[in-house]
Amino acid sequence: MSQAAKHASPRQVALALMAGVLDEGRLLSDLVATPMVTELAPGDRARAARLATETLRTLDRADRLLKPLLRKEPPLMVQNILRLGVVEICGNGEAAHGVVNDLVGIAGASNRTQPYKGMVNAVLRRAGEAGEGKWGKMPVPRLPKWLRQPLMAAYGNSAMQGIEAAHLRGAPLDLSVKPGVDAAALAEATAGVVLPTGSVRIAGTPQVSALPGFDAGDWWVQDAAAALPAQLLNAQPGEVVADFCAAPGGKTMQLAAAGAQVTAVDSHGGRLERVHENLTRVGLSAEVIEADVLRLGGSFDAILLDAPCSATGTIRRHPDLPYARDGHGISELIALQAQMIDAALAQLNPGGRMVFCTCSLLPDEGEVQVEEALARHPGVTTDRAVLERPGIDPAWITEEGGLRLRPDYWSEQGGMDGFYMALLHKPA
Repeated sequence: MSQAAKHASPRQVALALMAGVLDEGRLLSDLVATPMVTELAPGDRARAARLATETLRTLDRADRLLKPLLRKEPPLMVQNILRLGVVEICGNGEAAHGVVNDLVGIAGASNRTQPYKGMVNAVLRRAGEAGEGKWGKMPVPRLPKWLRQPLMAAYGNSAMQGIEAAHLRGAPLDLSVKPGVDAAALAEATAGVVLPTGSVRIAGTPQVSALPGFDAGDWWVQDAAAALPAQLLNAQPGEVVADFCAAPGGKTMQLAAAGAQVTAVDSHGGRLERVHENLTRVGLSAEVIEADVLRLGGSFDAILLDAPCSATGTIRRHPDLPYARDGHGISELIALQAQMIDAALAQLNPGGRMVFCTCSLLPDEGEVQVEEALARHPGVTTDRAVLERPGIDPAWITEEGGLRLRPDYWSEQGGMDGFYMALLHKPA
């Protein structure tokens, strides 16, 4: 363990994570894999990640509470110290004395923040008083304008409020269960519930590796919405099936568990290590290939294409995304998605079927892609009948024959990730 990691506290690492997101535009998922986090003790690692995630989730509330207490906006490093303190004291109910003292010490330990040590002390003590009994009544944090405006145009104000409320609540833990495993028994053993689509949902943030059935490979973590594309594809025993953009492997495991001959393809070799690890743990097999889907030249009975996208449907579990991104690069992703659809259809055997999906809330990465694909490929059709399944409201079925899922759906059951998916048939 490095000396820096050995002596860093969870709060210091949480602040470093926040700086990586807000100052450098990096994603938490990348930052938590760096030595400053991985070299921490497991408990401290989890706490640092949780503190950073909670602060980013409620950043808007923290800034609203702090604004009248500040004469002018301090440097970002100081601002993040104040934000973290406000969230811990007002949002999490931590004892103000301990939080303030520790954060004042952190401010004093750096030359860049030391001059603001007294200000941190004064503002956080006043913030604790100002936020008493007020935090939960503050407005639901809004998405940044770059994302909120197109979503408002697509879904309207009422839906937008529901989506933002779902982001604030965060996400429960969903498990996809291996065939032959009793989902009801697993739900009972984990104090969870079986959702209408078959996933097991567990409230809170339990330690995944300590849950019953982990070592036996009875299940894997996968949001209920993310489990639906493979269900729509309905792979059959013996079919030759491809999972394009497969990492980390949740959909690959679903297809392999159905008895198909699965080829998992991804262009990122490092991410494919997770696919190997997950397949090994659950006792399933698939051919895993590092390749560019656009140049693969395969021949398959069925294909699942989970295309690279803005990932805007996953914000309830990744609240850093709106701050690490600013909307740039989405047009390039949209162009890549269209190329991948064309390449996948070319590798699909006559009479075959393909599910196209993205974990995006933006129609340009979902509904519009399928509309344009149907126009480019005469004879290719969407299958609406397959969308009529337990847990799916018919109102979620879109005009072109796809399925639009949003975080505000299933609100009483804990919501779901935002997703778009459609099953396409190639003419025989």
